Amino acid sequence: MTSAPTTSSVSPSDRIRLVQRRTLAVLSATQIVGGVGVAVGLALSSVVVDQLSGSTVISGFAGTATVLGAALLALPTAKASGRGGRRAGLSLAYAAALAGCVISVLAISLDLWPLLLAGLVLVGGGSAGSLAARYSATDLSPQGRSAQHLSLVVWASTIGSVAGPNLARPADQIGMRLGLVEKAGPFAFAALAFALALLVIFAFLRPDPLTLARSLTGGAGSNRDRKGTVRTAWQTLRATPAARRALVMIAVSHTAMVSVMSMTPVKLHHDGSTLDVIGLVISLHIAGMYVLSPVVGWLADKAGKVPVLVLGMALLLGAAALAGTAGHRVWQVTAALVLLGLGWSCGLVAGSALVSESVPLDGRPAVQGLSDLLMNVCGATGTIVAGAIVGTLGYGTLGLVVGVMVTLAGVWLTVTRNRAGHLASA
Repeated sequence: MTSAPTTSSVSPSDRIRLVQRRTLAVLSATQIVGGVGVAVGLALSSVVVDQLSGSTVISGFAGTATVLGAALLALPTAKASGRGGRRAGLSLAYAAALAGCVISVLAISLDLWPLLLAGLVLVGGGSAGSLAARYSATDLSPQGRSAQHLSLVVWASTIGSVAGPNLARPADQIGMRLGLVEKAGPFAFAALAFALALLVIFAFLRPDPLTLARSLTGGAGSNRDRKGTVRTAWQTLRATPAARRALVMIAVSHTAMVSVMSMTPVKLHHDGSTLDVIGLVISLHIAGMYVLSPVVGWLADKAGKVPVLVLGMALLLGAAALAGTAGHRVWQVTAALVLLGLGWSCGLVAGSALVSESVPLDGRPAVQGLSDLLMNVCGATGTIVAGAIVGTLGYGTLGLVVGVMVTLAGVWLTVTRNRAGHLASA
């Protein structure tokens, strides 16, 4: 009978592999729990703001508040990660989301919609943490596996995103039994979810993947962080063309997805579709975003990040063409939304992996934080512009505009990549 291997008998490479396996498990668990918190809170946020304010126009600011919060917290999360490791950054994001949920419960109890919007800004920290977690999965990835590891963490968020909205009603009923006012229960439940995510990160993300990766390369990574997150990010991007291309592709993918997705329920409602049909279309869209992300990650590692980014632009172009010419055909809108989700998945997974692989370790958190900031700002801008386009020119015009945008992005990516290749071989 052979004895179990002792710690001293484990090789450094095996230890890194074991730590990475543990890191992926912890991050995936956090994505599930944190995803529940985000989805539960967002499921009723616009409804509650509408009830408290008495204005449908003001209710639209609920979604804007959470997106704004995710954007505002992207750089502080990156800065904390750069100085104290991934555990510090993720803890900051989920702590902000927890505080936001508590403020939201208080706001609903006091019937104060401005306070609720302020709370929802902090709730956006849950989305900031979810986005930052995908990058945390790549710090210890072996060569050629970063996209696959990142995609596993992205895939885990599917469970929370799907389960969360279905838990809103039971959470509301339990909350009222415990003495909370109506609609406060889901935010209290979300607070518990973020508290659990915070506990999991703080207790189990050890050793910290970024800190360990830095120790393996012989650097602490703190000198550049003292320069400031934004300054470090821009300096790194100027020296890294591949990272610049990746950031643009992530931003374009997210803008295209959010723009079309946000206006599709309105289009279907105006066409006479029931809420059940609208819910099914959005569910299939979410499935397109997340379910095949491990396949996208595998393809990005095998075929290359840039080819998958080009594939993503092609899928987004197909989605825009289908959506723009759908008319009243629900099946065509559904197919467009599925392609839209797949194109977004290609852009996010391949783009994020390209950022992680092309940026030096000491500047990585800063560039990743700037990427998430730009992604959320572009997404928020996309929803506003999309609403204006559909309101004045129609849903078909939105498809045309998005199609032109992703086509130009795909051409730019191909040209700049080929030009860089020619310069390198000259």
